[in-house]
Amino acid sequence: MAYFLAALPLVILLALMLAFRWSGPKAGLAGWLAAVAAGALGFGLTPQVFWVSQVKGLLISLYSLAIFWPALYLYNLVRLTGGIRAMAAGLERAVGDRGVLEIVLAFAFSAFLEGMVGFGVPIAVVAPILVGLGVEPLTAVAAVAIGHTWSVTFGDVGMIYQTLLGVVQMQPGELIPASGLMLGVAAVACGLAAAWVLKQLRHWPVVLALGALMGAVQYLLAMNGLPQLAAFGAGLAGLAGAGVYGVLRRGRAGGETAPRQTGSHAATPGGKRAFHPAMASAFASYGLLTALLVSLALPTGLRAGLYPLAWQLSFPQVMTRSGFVTPAGMGQIFRFFLHPGTAILAVGALCTWVFSHPWFEQKGIWSPAFAATRQAAVPASLGILAMVGVSTLMDHTGMTLLLAQGLSRVMGRAFPLISPWIGILGAFCSGSNNNSNVLFGMLQKNAALLLKISPAVLVAAQTTGGALGGMVAPAKLVLGCSNVGRPGTEGAVLKKTLPFGLAVGLLVGILALLLVR
Repeated sequence: MAYFLAALPLVILLALMLAFRWSGPKAGLAGWLAAVAAGALGFGLTPQVFWVSQVKGLLISLYSLAIFWPALYLYNLVRLTGGIRAMAAGLERAVGDRGVLEIVLAFAFSAFLEGMVGFGVPIAVVAPILVGLGVEPLTAVAAVAIGHTWSVTFGDVGMIYQTLLGVVQMQPGELIPASGLMLGVAAVACGLAAAWVLKQLRHWPVVLALGALMGAVQYLLAMNGLPQLAAFGAGLAGLAGAGVYGVLRRGRAGGETAPRQTGSHAATPGGKRAFHPAMASAFASYGLLTALLVSLALPTGLRAGLYPLAWQLSFPQVMTRSGFVTPAGMGQIFRFFLHPGTAILAVGALCTWVFSHPWFEQKGIWSPAFAATRQAAVPASLGILAMVGVSTLMDHTGMTLLLAQGLSRVMGRAFPLISPWIGILGAFCSGSNNNSNVLFGMLQKNAALLLKISPAVLVAAQTTGGALGGMVAPAKLVLGCSNVGRPGTEGAVLKKTLPFGLAVGLLVGILALLLVR
């Protein structure tokens, strides 16, 4: 009975989202109510345990949302100036080869967008571009869904990774080596899978080179204290690598220019003058953001001066009526001037003013940008609040530990093999890596402690699996299919992506198993 009650919130969440197609906020609220009921009926939930768990969850959520909202607003600003479209058009001219271009868009350009904002934007933006280049719509959605997932954990300017650290209560240095390695392997595998779906596998040497480059850049940036720029920098490195390929290709062809492209995104409306401000908006915005984030992350006098300006709540020890103890400790720390959201907000405010200049012809751009941000971010924010609330409540009542004990007994030392699949399952049902990590991050950590193996390996396998789950998450596939004019065809796309998701997940599981031996 105890196992049933412990699993009940997750079962309700999964069933409502999978079988009844409820939205994240609605299913999250139902799961939260189920967690409260299960905690009270079977695990001795007290008012003190309740408020401590929920305030901790609220702080974790606010830390993440303070990155998510400004990042989405900045993206919408650049999008409305034509910057994203101009970058795609420039990439098309630079690469030249149509087959390689398709791979680069689905693999590198989508990862670049994931690093900037995440939240399904890569599928929403890149899939229509591929369709404009002549790719069959469902193939375009599947290729992008597969191609960008390796970058999700460090995407959205590090929001997902920061949430994971808060949930599992681990230090960045503990998680980055294993997660960086697993995501690097996943990068190469996802690139090859995307090329397979696009029927461009003959370009496998290019895919291997780009995958190795992007995986290495992501790993190095994360290892050197820049996880918030890891996916963004990796995607940018992939685009640079694609540009080098284009130069070398034209050199081998005797300096011939790339053939004229016929895709819908091959040119930017408005002629030459319209293109330059649009391209400038993209590079200036994200170039400035990169410089600011790097300057705040490096061990300089600026960082040393801002580092002590922090706020953090302390929480007392709490105990359920059944005797489960959560020790006293500190909540999520906020270093306001070093928080990535502060830098993004500052850049967004500056860009709002600059883009109102007559050169951009975007007077009043903040209003549609904020409207688009609010429309997308409000439901996502409610879902995050509910999911994190479920996770912290289950953790503080002992439900997560009990489930970990059950799974560890069943799987034993082979548990790392299925860790990525647990992450995939969470993303499949909840719609995002972030929610998957919130739901199952502590379960993976507790399972590792019970099995006396490295928690960092299992948590890394969890978030890698959660990232891979983006290629099978119905919420993202619905967005992609709608944007290419094929609503209701998510099932057909899922048939294309599911085998690759399971296969890459198994590959990561094997790697995790080797790392703990």
